[in-house]
Amino acid sequence: MIGRIPITDISPVVDCGQRPAKAVAGETFEVSATVFREGHDAVAAGVVLTSPDGQRGRLRPMRELGPGTDRWATEVCLPAEGDWLYRVEAWSDPISTWLHDAEIKIPRGMDVDLMCEEGARLFERAAKAVRAADCPSVPTGQNGGANATGRAGGNGRAGGNGEPSCGHRAALLSVAATLRDDNLDPRARLSIAQLPDTAALLEAHPFRELVTRSKSFKIRVDRRRALYGSWYEFFPRSEGAVVSAGGMSKSGTFQTAAKRLPAIAKMGFDVVYLPPVHPIGTTFRKGRNNTLSPEPDDPGSPWAIGSEDGGHDAIHPDLGTIEDFDEFVTRTRELGMEVAIDLALQCSPDHPWVKEHPEWFTIRADGSIAYAENPPKKYQDIYPLNFDRDPEGIYAEVRRVVRHWMDHGVRIFRVDNPHTKPVNFWERLLADIHTTDPDVLFLSEAFTRPAMMRALAKVGFHQSYTYYTWKNSKYDVETYLSELARETSAYLRPNLFVNTPDILHEYLQHGGMPAFKIRAVLAALASPTWGVYSGYELGENIPVRPGSEEYLDSEKYQYKPRDWMTAEREGHSLAPFITHLNLFRRAHPALQELRNLRFHRVDQPDIVCFSKRLPGAYDPATRRHGLGDVVLAVVNLDPHHTHEATVDLDLPALGLDWNAEFVVDDELSGESYRWRQSNYVRLDPHIQPAHILTVRAAPR
Repeated sequence: MIGRIPITDISPVVDCGQRPAKAVAGETFEVSATVFREGHDAVAAGVVLTSPDGQRGRLRPMRELGPGTDRWATEVCLPAEGDWLYRVEAWSDPISTWLHDAEIKIPRGMDVDLMCEEGARLFERAAKAVRAADCPSVPTGQNGGANATGRAGGNGRAGGNGEPSCGHRAALLSVAATLRDDNLDPRARLSIAQLPDTAALLEAHPFRELVTRSKSFKIRVDRRRALYGSWYEFFPRSEGAVVSAGGMSKSGTFQTAAKRLPAIAKMGFDVVYLPPVHPIGTTFRKGRNNTLSPEPDDPGSPWAIGSEDGGHDAIHPDLGTIEDFDEFVTRTRELGMEVAIDLALQCSPDHPWVKEHPEWFTIRADGSIAYAENPPKKYQDIYPLNFDRDPEGIYAEVRRVVRHWMDHGVRIFRVDNPHTKPVNFWERLLADIHTTDPDVLFLSEAFTRPAMMRALAKVGFHQSYTYYTWKNSKYDVETYLSELARETSAYLRPNLFVNTPDILHEYLQHGGMPAFKIRAVLAALASPTWGVYSGYELGENIPVRPGSEEYLDSEKYQYKPRDWMTAEREGHSLAPFITHLNLFRRAHPALQELRNLRFHRVDQPDIVCFSKRLPGAYDPATRRHGLGDVVLAVVNLDPHHTHEATVDLDLPALGLDWNAEFVVDDELSGESYRWRQSNYVRLDPHIQPAHILTVRAAPR
């Protein structure tokens, strides 16, 4: 049922409030609602927050986003993790209604005394409505009273009406007294009600009638890593691997892989993601380039999990022991990073589950277990689980496996193909883990239909892979990244991987190193979380065949040791460029937010411009925020050709006036420019494919 003052279209709300919206500690986001009433009387609105421990906060005023829009909003920043509640309150604002009419009538000499008396009575009622808890203590023994500016002293009484002394109450009573002072010019009597101090006081202590409250909605506040971080994916078996000319191969280990960790940390990454590290089956094992005829030393796909050496809770013996894994996790933490591991709920035909729990799989008419298929693709080395056969047994085992790795220091799981498992399974599992370990995070690797991707995010996945890899044109970049920053931002946090072991987009295949730089700049600056699969910094771009997105000699099926040091020494590595991006992200909190992304107009189809801003402190005198942290990116999307363009900036989105002049400092070139609303740019992708600019006020 609608309230006396209608409150509709509240945001952020997920599935009509059935599930919580998402935020992280310290993240700024907007709470908004449509608020209106019959007739022409003024209304106002605010937000009340309740902390996870049940403490209800003060009313936070909302502002109308535009005259006549009826859309009200305020920015909220929740400081601590946990499940918060918020509600929107709306009310009739009789003082604003009176002031609107008074500003029309009194200057025209219409009903002056009557209008002033009605206003005085409203301010008296507002003074009585100020709660005792809102009154600051005032020293006694001072000869107080209140002056025409609304500042009051304290003598134990205010206005001679028996009310306890309070600066707020006295200021409101001072306005009432001035409105009744017929010795003053009518305009002077009205002016006290128009003072900024009076407006600020009423904003802090609004006089409310017909107060209407919405129901409460939940916001789940996670730790910061759920929103912000740089991911690096690599195969431990390739680091330190030996591949001889005669085809004999030897796996790397956790000990050799740990030697790669300092270089990853130096590049500024926060999360080290490992594909499955479990034993790999031999039945129908895949050979190099996904062939069905492996050589004796071919290691097979890590996603074909399980052998006589164990299943999802075991370490591949070639990689070492569980103690070696523990040391790897410890070393990663010492370098300021976290380990994420793959949770791939599937089996090789040799997995212990196949013998122990045949009821967990789909049996075909000929009595065989169905292997994974996505016709015409076949994955003979993998058996998918059937979650409708013994769902309780499967749930209990998966829960045990997850908690096993949690006990070994893993607090982030990248979940392989969650869209091929029931959504209600994930909702139950993630809620279960969250109850005891809310710091544990899950990344959904679901490249599938939007409805499924969004549903997985809503039921508890902390991050999601996206379609970013396939968004390369200006239209696609602007529309899709704007969708992620606004339409789905209340529940879906994007992780923009620039490549994966499965995805080598044709843009990278044919664009050379400029393409790799362009995609890295877009991902690193447009999203608070982005990811790189190893080999990206070397510009690896050869597909297994024309038209394919699979890598030639894919690391999924073979060891792939790389000579990182030589590549960097000879200038063939993007590691310095990636390092620059990650350190720049750490230095600029505006880039660690999702919902502040704004695109600006560019008169050229191959160049995009976007900004991110984290406003500075609020100034009550100007009722504006300071400039704060502002980053601008201008990117040439064409990796082959130089383009020139005019960039037209939405300066208010940057916290500037439309006629402002300001200075931008280019992070890549080190140069500085004086900019205005319209600015010329020229970008050669082979020299510098983008401007990465910080904004500061121009010197006077």
